[in-house]
Amino acid sequence: MLGINYAPEIISTAVYNTDLAEGMASRGAEVRVVAAKPYYPEWRVRKGWRGPFWRNRRSETGVKITHCPLYVPANPTGLKRILHHASFAITALPIALWRGLVWRPDIVFVVAPSMISAPVGWLAARLAGAKAWLHIQDFEVEAAFATGLLKPESRIARAARAFEHWVLRRFDRVSTISAPMVAKLRQKQVPQERVCELRNWANLEKVKPLERPSPMRTELGIHTPHVVLYSGNLANKQGLEIIPDIARRLDHRRDVTFVVCGDGPLRSRLEEMSRGLSNIRFLPLQPIERLGELLGMADIHLLPQIAGAADLVLPSKLTNMLASGRPVLATTEPGTALADEVEGAGLVTRPGDGAAAAEALSALLDDPERRAALGTRARALALERWDATRTLNELKSAFELLCSDGRTAPHETPPTEPTSTDLALNSRFPLNPKALRQQNR
Repeated sequence: MLGINYAPEIISTAVYNTDLAEGMASRGAEVRVVAAKPYYPEWRVRKGWRGPFWRNRRSETGVKITHCPLYVPANPTGLKRILHHASFAITALPIALWRGLVWRPDIVFVVAPSMISAPVGWLAARLAGAKAWLHIQDFEVEAAFATGLLKPESRIARAARAFEHWVLRRFDRVSTISAPMVAKLRQKQVPQERVCELRNWANLEKVKPLERPSPMRTELGIHTPHVVLYSGNLANKQGLEIIPDIARRLDHRRDVTFVVCGDGPLRSRLEEMSRGLSNIRFLPLQPIERLGELLGMADIHLLPQIAGAADLVLPSKLTNMLASGRPVLATTEPGTALADEVEGAGLVTRPGDGAAAAEALSALLDDPERRAALGTRARALALERWDATRTLNELKSAFELLCSDGRTAPHETPPTEPTSTDLALNSRFPLNPKALRQQNR
């Protein structure tokens, strides 16, 4: 696995990269990981990890991880982000090529972000004679346009589009996390038989609906009857500026506290926007061991998203919000992937419309029966759609089938009709080995 984010980072892509590697190891696979030194979401390399050297470690399940040094900008603007990701690609290159030449894996699994490092993984796969799998957590190029980090008509933007197009057509398999993002891959001319959906998952064991008030309320000195929570990265592609706006519109209510838990480049701006408000609190990221207590502290979860990003990324934090059995208020356009996932488990208002969001939130705070019904449905959706065990089992089967080019082992008799398990697997990972072999030739 080649991916910039990994444990000990505890949010966003790092969680899924770590779970996937550990999950494959626990299912009998040998796993090697090439990742960056931990820096996210603080956007600074953590104390104890700094320095120009690589660091190796082994997890309890036997995963061997190499953490690579990289450039981390304090203020990640468009150009600085490119340099940041390029630095990881450069320092990951010798490790990945060595793994390809000496260890010779069956699959090289590359996670975007960082797309810039994808050619490194592809080259390692070619050297090893391995399959190359690219997994896209978000479309970085278009997200940079949507958030204003890059101007769509600039020379850098044209180069970024050309690079993305080149990369997407090189991999044996390209997966992403939602149906609209799968459709976007097809729009980008990735052959349909190479594309599949690989959803993220919830931590269903650690995050469960609490039957009593979370002890974190007392520890933090929160005495209002209601808590509205946002927990996660504080960056500019979520539209988080709407949170202080909502809090200001509901400052007259004495029964609710807004809690923003996280870190990132937007935190200081959000704190400045919240100056003078008595109903909003900012907290650092909490330990992963307390994730259930943190999310269970909420009566309602806030999940902002900016306009224009709906089909470029599906927020990874949604899975555990639903698992906590609490309703979600999301700011997104109707008909988007996020709106579809929240349907029945929360409410949706348009991005950037603080007045509409405040009105919807206030109505939901005053309707405990509706909150309970939405929360019950949220947990049911998490169990139905976001189960890690089922997803990782299906993914391992897809890995094995891809590596075998779809051939049945000599001692096995192929079934005359597809089983229900086959049908479920092919709907998520629709393999077409014959077409793959033709295109590889």
